[in-house]
Amino acid sequence: MGECTLCGLSTPEPPHTAPDVDGAFCCQGCLTVARTLDDAPADADPQTAVDTGPDVDTVEGDRAYFDVDGMHCATCETFLEAAATDAAGVRAAEASYTAGMVRVVFDPATAEPDAIADRISGHGYDATREGTASADDAQETVGRLMVGGFFGMMVMAWYVLFLYPVYTGVAPSSLLVDLNGPAGGFLFANVWVMATVVVAYTGYPLFRGAVVSLRVGHPNMDLLVAIAAATAYGYSTIAMALGQTDLYFDVAVVVVLAVTVGDYYQERVRRRAMGRLATVSDERADTARCRTADGTEAVPRSAIDGGDELVVKGGEPVPVDGTVVEGTAAVDESLVTGESLPVSKATGDAVLGGTTVTDGGIVVRADEDPTSTVDRLAETLWDVQSATPGAQRLVDKISAVFVPLVFVLAVGTLVVHLLAGSGATAALLTGLTVLVVSCPCALGLATPMAVAAGIRDALDAGIVITDDTALETAPAVDTVALDKTGTLTTGSMTVRTVAGHDEALAYASAVEQFATHPVAEAISEAGTPPDQPVTAFETIPGRGVQATVGDRTVLVGDESLFAARDWTVPSDVAATYDGAGDDAIASYVGWDGRVRGAVVVGDEVREGWQSVLDRLAADRRVVVITGDDRAAAQQFASHRSVDEVFAGVPPEAKAAVVDRLGADGTVAMVGDGSNDAPALGAADLGITVESGTRLAFDAADVVVTDDSLAALPEVFATTEGTRRRIRENLGWAFLYNGIALPLAVVGVLNPLFAAVAMATSSLLVVLNSTRPVGGEAGS
Repeated sequence: MGECTLCGLSTPEPPHTAPDVDGAFCCQGCLTVARTLDDAPADADPQTAVDTGPDVDTVEGDRAYFDVDGMHCATCETFLEAAATDAAGVRAAEASYTAGMVRVVFDPATAEPDAIADRISGHGYDATREGTASADDAQETVGRLMVGGFFGMMVMAWYVLFLYPVYTGVAPSSLLVDLNGPAGGFLFANVWVMATVVVAYTGYPLFRGAVVSLRVGHPNMDLLVAIAAATAYGYSTIAMALGQTDLYFDVAVVVVLAVTVGDYYQERVRRRAMGRLATVSDERADTARCRTADGTEAVPRSAIDGGDELVVKGGEPVPVDGTVVEGTAAVDESLVTGESLPVSKATGDAVLGGTTVTDGGIVVRADEDPTSTVDRLAETLWDVQSATPGAQRLVDKISAVFVPLVFVLAVGTLVVHLLAGSGATAALLTGLTVLVVSCPCALGLATPMAVAAGIRDALDAGIVITDDTALETAPAVDTVALDKTGTLTTGSMTVRTVAGHDEALAYASAVEQFATHPVAEAISEAGTPPDQPVTAFETIPGRGVQATVGDRTVLVGDESLFAARDWTVPSDVAATYDGAGDDAIASYVGWDGRVRGAVVVGDEVREGWQSVLDRLAADRRVVVITGDDRAAAQQFASHRSVDEVFAGVPPEAKAAVVDRLGADGTVAMVGDGSNDAPALGAADLGITVESGTRLAFDAADVVVTDDSLAALPEVFATTEGTRRRIRENLGWAFLYNGIALPLAVVGVLNPLFAAVAMATSSLLVVLNSTRPVGGEAGS
């Protein structure tokens, strides 16, 4: 048994092959994808779409995912990995700023996840397994902003009433307070205390980020902000102690508050919208019912060995991948395959870990290497996200050069002016002016303010942007790949057609109201049961159900249920049943020895999908990827705006398809299920609908909140306008620095004018960012 050339799954014997395609494939879907894309060399890496990641993937041990609050730049990754690996029992760790998480491999005999979380926490970081830290972190940040805002307003009030008039030439004697007297000393002491609270308390996360960036050797925006705020505060403190009145506590306060507000707003929106990889545990079985000689025994999922027989009842998830050795059941595989229709499983059939038995009961023999497909998808998602971080923040890249450059420039200016004969105080003020005028308020606000405006307009259009890199990526997309089930379709079962006796649906609804099968739920919701008692309900595994309605025994199920009883089927009812199509499930309804009707249930397409595809196709290539067969996707394949349909694609291969499509340009993937998560992560832009699973939310960069496709074209219109706004803001910020820095170096500016110039530059960025961006770009 080999590996699929496209997705890496095990291939059957013999594997799927074709003369015109190099390689061996696990299914016809992978073979079709390889043929269509003409990109499957025989020696290709089977995991082409997914980077295998660092050594953490090869280390043996239990795995745990920790949601970490306080990560706001890529430099945090190295710091957190070092902190995690220092914990007792931890064998490997990998941090991902993109996911906001740390993945840890540990020895369960010597380490506990809670202890590891405690080790990771500290220095401004807060790690949890259940994603609860974000609320606590947000509450703490609000507290810091409230305290900083209060004391910051008090600082600015003193400046407006007393200090600014002095700086603009108003004589001290005309003021209520003599700044050179005892009252002035009292005023300065108040300003110093309040500014200290703002800088030390509210600005703590910024200074902590600056220290972390120095420790890992990657200067970032936090370091830039910290230098500017600390220099203004430090100089003002020394100047105040020396009896001077030219103080710049206001600069420090404005820098800290403005940047903190921008960072908090971005993080709050991102946290609110994102799901967490750690919550995938809610979608899997943590325990299993293992059959023994004495009956059954509940065991942890981690204790399952290959060959163990596991009893799975209706409504329960299958713990691990395996083979049915006893019983029959309907299994909902939508979580891992995207297939909306339940699949009947009987002895000898393979079942996937993470799927759910909806009707009946089975005994599953665990595979030799017991794993769950849900877990495998989670690992694949992590690998894709970590190995494909996307574009780094432009400002952080600039900071790596700008921060040391400004610092060297300030020190050089100080030295040159001293050598030129300037006094020590004048030279120091000139050097400080260089730092203050280059204060990165405009540069620091350029991206977050434009992002905030873009997020605001996106929310108005029913779109949540969970990753600000989407604002740069979306406008460059030239291929949009859409999942079928749950994306182009609703993902929920509804009654399409009823044929035969007028009471067929009513009697079917009466019987099916006691079943848990998705088809049963659709029928029971569509029909109104007759006003008669329903008794003796019974499930006939793999075939249907029966019950007594009033004095009639009513059967609802597939053709074999009635054929076994040799019941008569009217020709018109049989025609409806046989013509249901590959994307629907048909059920007969009968009583008194005769089939009375047929009910066809299927997944409905979303309203307005044609017009959405037309708008997308105006500027981009549109493809559809589905786990269903070609017949089920025919209506999409025949649509004028769809360039290609990839049918029969298993979950692991979706990421490979997206990766290969990406060889020709920038790809956006639109999906809703956990099975789509790796593809969402592999795409340059991942988009999911609100009804999607938490794992899909974690992988997506954009979430359409109204559970429809109507807002999808607006994703590209809004993001293009936002990207333009970011570039405008950055252009202005660099223009400002390009003009102001030379003037500061030659001594034309003083710290006061530098502060005014900095504030003006920041104000222009804010005003530019608050303008609506949604209507600036085409779809």
